[in-house]
Amino acid sequence: MTQASVYFDPYDVDINADPYPTYARLREEAPIYYNEPYDFWALSRHEDVQKALTNWQVFSSSRGDLLDILRADFELPKGVVMWEDPPLHTTHRGLMSRVFTPKRMAQLEDQVRAYCIRCLDPLVGSHGFDIITELGSMLPMRVIGMLLGIPEQDQVAVRDKTDRDLRTRPGQPMKIVEEEVVTGELFADYIEWRAEHPSDDLMTELLVAEFTDETGTVRRLTREELLTYVGLIAGAGNETTTRLVGWTGKLLAEHPDQRRELVGNPSLIPGAIEEILRYEAPSPVQARTVARDARYYGQTVPENSIMLLLNGSANRDERHFPAADRFDVRRTIDHHLSFGYGLHFCLGAALARLEGRVALDEVLRRWPDWEVDWDNVEQAHTPTVRGWEKLPVLTR
Repeated sequence: MTQASVYFDPYDVDINADPYPTYARLREEAPIYYNEPYDFWALSRHEDVQKALTNWQVFSSSRGDLLDILRADFELPKGVVMWEDPPLHTTHRGLMSRVFTPKRMAQLEDQVRAYCIRCLDPLVGSHGFDIITELGSMLPMRVIGMLLGIPEQDQVAVRDKTDRDLRTRPGQPMKIVEEEVVTGELFADYIEWRAEHPSDDLMTELLVAEFTDETGTVRRLTREELLTYVGLIAGAGNETTTRLVGWTGKLLAEHPDQRRELVGNPSLIPGAIEEILRYEAPSPVQARTVARDARYYGQTVPENSIMLLLNGSANRDERHFPAADRFDVRRTIDHHLSFGYGLHFCLGAALARLEGRVALDEVLRRWPDWEVDWDNVEQAHTPTVRGWEKLPVLTR
């Protein structure tokens, strides 16, 4: 293995624009890869990434799951399930699972569809719109706001703060401000008001939920824990679903034959969403801390190293997905790694799938044909998700 023959840099704008040639070279030339400038290792093959995602004893989330946070090396807020290992993770995820059940998410479909209709109906006859500005960034914001009981007039501010926190300057690491990492202070007034005025929303459920913590004590969440939980839900629910909607618009513009199949047979839409998620993972890189020496392909990865798990690469590994670089809405997928795998599998996966499916269905009902206005697109630059800031489409 010759490390110098291939270079991977998660901050490189050119690589990020189309990482798949680099991913392919990593899988073949450097399946265990070391980046000296940023001092991280990376796994890129499906089998390796999947196993690592399940092996929390070796690949720990307790110091964070973002490269920038791991490199900043500061104390993380408590209660963020993505940044915990068992037994803390078991306790906090169990509490979150009680409010994010697939059954409850499925019951939201009528409301999700109503939000899509509100976004799209005014655009009929306009001959084009920005699928991010008019739909992708609006729908998740409305749904999360509704779940948390945040007044509609304040939902834009919540979304914009989340977006700002994740943006980076092109080619540069994310600036980490310790005091602002997953803070829920923006929701403090809502939480206090909701405590006095309970309702049928997630914020109320989190306020009244009793659980047994890691010490064996039965209690409710503290104010600080509530703020962290609500901040986490708001942030995670907005950004990745926005990117999913953007990739849906781009990929189906580039594959009009498959788009027309979906128009003629809407029952294919759920499978198409899975293929879009596989083909263009909204969050293609996960970071872990190596808790003890690990050995791959003759290389020893030392304890306390940073390991990047390239699930975006794993989803394109032909060892697991035949003809992996071919987009195919009829593909049979056992599982992809876009929502993670194992104990950190995304709790919001059912909601993201629902939003993606309903959004695509409603777009196809109005516009069976569209193409991307490539002169006016803009790619988003973040260290954790990959997609579009602006994606105008021309309809007919």
